[in-house]
Amino acid sequence: MAILVELSAGQHVSLAAPSDLLAIVQIYNQSIDSKVATADLRPVTVAMRQKWFDAHAGDSKRPIYVVKNEAGALMAWGSFSNLYDRPAYHISSEISIYVATEYQRQGLAKRLATWMLTQAPQLGINNVVALVFGHNMASLALFAQLGFSEWGRMPQVCDMEGFIADVVMLGKAVHPANQ
Repeated sequence: MAILVELSAGQHVSLAAPSDLLAIVQIYNQSIDSKVATADLRPVTVAMRQKWFDAHAGDSKRPIYVVKNEAGALMAWGSFSNLYDRPAYHISSEISIYVATEYQRQGLAKRLATWMLTQAPQLGINNVVALVFGHNMASLALFAQLGFSEWGRMPQVCDMEGFIADVVMLGKAVHPANQ
């Protein structure tokens, strides 16, 4: 896939290719045990994520981006997904960012999210929403740094098998004039 942008020295973003799906799933699965970044409670398989990947690959307005290093290792990925599958919601999108464990706490999530927000308007996205667990302090802080504000809170909506979690809806308007 063609490089879309270089985030920093040796880190570049491209659209996800079918050959990236295994690494995308592996990074996603790394986040499950912590119960901080996803409501999935068991690891997913490539087969389970294939339909999701194909839907994104077939929709130029809802891409999956991957960040790779100079060696070609997939370090992180991010996606824009439909906020809701009714047509009138097409101007709003959910953002997801996942960083491989070995590359966390290096600013990669912030660089990727910042770049993705610049892409949103040309994808027809006016509003970006992040759904974050109320106990995920790192993600809440990241999105606050990026100018997101709390648009809603869903108390005690997730049974995380050991505790009940709140989900915070964070949002940001991304019209070109607002960036």
